[in-house]
Amino acid sequence: MRVLIARTAIVVCLLSLGTVFGQANSNKTPASPSIQATLLKPGEVAAILPPAVFFQGKSAPVQGRNSGGIRFEDKSLMLVSLIDTSGYSSQVQEKYQAYLITESPLDIDGHRLSPGAYGCGFISSGFIVMDIGGHDLFTANASRDSDLRRPTPLQVMAAPDGSGKYRLYAGRNFVSFRIATGN
Repeated sequence: MRVLIARTAIVVCLLSLGTVFGQANSNKTPASPSIQATLLKPGEVAAILPPAVFFQGKSAPVQGRNSGGIRFEDKSLMLVSLIDTSGYSSQVQEKYQAYLITESPLDIDGHRLSPGAYGCGFISSGFIVMDIGGHDLFTANASRDSDLRRPTPLQVMAAPDGSGKYRLYAGRNFVSFRIATGN
């Protein structure tokens, strides 16, 4: 009987130590290389965005089917959607094609974009970003991806080189961006 009690006590102690060590290991934060950003599909983005957004004194409906986004490693979001700009002048329509919301600072081709809401679009000289008052903030270099298999009106994809950068596409045209580091 004493042997059985001793064996049971040893098993209980071992199980308890395993549970304690297992909990300690499960509470550890994984190393950052294993944490990945998640690309969001149009349906996921459309569920988060409001049906209409404010820009330059007007409200415009979003095109949920033409949207994309990213949930970064820190759980912050970057969302972008094409906009129905039919109520805007032709000069505004040329530049304002999409609405971009970011919760983290972005580096768009070397230009820092603070968290906030912006109008943006692809123009002949690149990719333009404007504040919600319609004031130009910067124009970034844009490229053309003639190898893109299935261009869509708007999509967000990871850069194919595995650099941690992303691409915002409008058709085959794209601008590269990443989450900004530092101040």
